[in-house]
Amino acid sequence: MNDRPSVLFVCVHNAGRSQMAAGWLRHLAGDGVEVRSAGSVPGDQVNPSAVAAMAEVGIDISDQRPKVLTTDAVEASDVVITMGCGDACPVFPGKRYLDWALEDPAGKGVESVRPIRDEIETRIRGLITELQVPVAP
Repeated sequence: MNDRPSVLFVCVHNAGRSQMAAGWLRHLAGDGVEVRSAGSVPGDQVNPSAVAAMAEVGIDISDQRPKVLTTDAVEASDVVITMGCGDACPVFPGKRYLDWALEDPAGKGVESVRPIRDEIETRIRGLITELQVPVAP
């Protein structure tokens, strides 16, 4: 039995916000949380500005690929965090849903992505506290 909480981050293209959020959660919670991310209409690649902004804080998300959102991924997650995907996200009873209104980094340079990255970090740290998971060393 897996007693780790599982978190699914969802945005439209699974190329920016959700990938940065997943990167932060993996980095800060280590193995304490099962992390997934997906998109309702996945892009071709992770946003290079998001990759660059995360690399600046020592988090490598360059090996990630956008994935399509499946009902299985939602069902397997305890917490589903949506970021601007509207009604594209399936809703299951018993899941905790959070909607984070974050600016879309698509088409923006790294300077414009940094504040989004930092806002996501703040929200992830709050989520870790709520989930009562220790922050990785």
